[in-house]
Amino acid sequence: MITVPQNPDEPKECAAASQDAPASTVLEPGLYLVATPIGNLRDITLRALDVLGAADLVLAEDTRVSRKLFEAHGLRPRCAPYHDHNARAKLPGLIKALQEGARIALVSDAGTPLVSDPGFRLVRAAIAEGIAVHAIPGASAALAALCVSGLPVNRFLFAGFLPAKPAARLRALEALKSVPASLVFYESPARLDATLASMAQVLGPRQAMLGRELTKRFESHYRAPLDQLAALVPEEERRGEMVLVVAPPGEDNAWSAAGLDAALDDALSRLSLKDAVDEIAAMSGQPRRQVYQRALARNRRR
Repeated sequence: MITVPQNPDEPKECAAASQDAPASTVLEPGLYLVATPIGNLRDITLRALDVLGAADLVLAEDTRVSRKLFEAHGLRPRCAPYHDHNARAKLPGLIKALQEGARIALVSDAGTPLVSDPGFRLVRAAIAEGIAVHAIPGASAALAALCVSGLPVNRFLFAGFLPAKPAARLRALEALKSVPASLVFYESPARLDATLASMAQVLGPRQAMLGRELTKRFESHYRAPLDQLAALVPEEERRGEMVLVVAPPGEDNAWSAAGLDAALDDALSRLSLKDAVDEIAAMSGQPRRQVYQRALARNRRR
């Protein structure tokens, strides 16, 4: 008999027995890393829903957050909290259950587990014990931001959150300064100005894109050199989840056609044609006549 670790503090709404999984869903024993939406609750794969419905236990970073996803898709899995504060204590019991054949799914509050979220120790311990670990891919804020950044995506480095303290942040950026790839960071609104100032100081006026509330109703993108980006973000939009994408070294003034078009589409969505052209011509350094012609073409397609 498989013994799944009990948690006396487990919320009642997550303690109900799981609904029957679809007949075609047969999960092998093991640990399942399930990507969940980063905003829009429909951004989840059919396979992820199958796994969450069939798992013996779902480990959630915050069960209250995960409950909204489960309810939206008619799921009632048995779940328990798993986060940085309890991960070490829960590890032995989880490994024991997996060794006995349990099927355990791990989800974070949003996106792909382990990407700036808990789970690394559990995955490493499971691998060390010969337990199967399965990735159930899906949404990722880092990849979503890269796709719409207009910056090179053939090579990139995810750097997560920079240190909060100024000196440590500058040292971290110095270590990344020469990396020949686009850089992707997560950041909180409260530290946005300080982070962008540090980036401009160390990385120079590289092109960058700030994406906020990705996939949500009020999603927005701002594109400009690092030393100008903070001024573009209105005070009322300095909230929610933020992702920064910074161009590689040597890409400071190299705007690709795709990047120029993406910046124009964003500017045209909030400005008049003239103001959009003026903004993007100033940001990109491209001749205004050339930017105007591209803007006209983009505007006709809207």
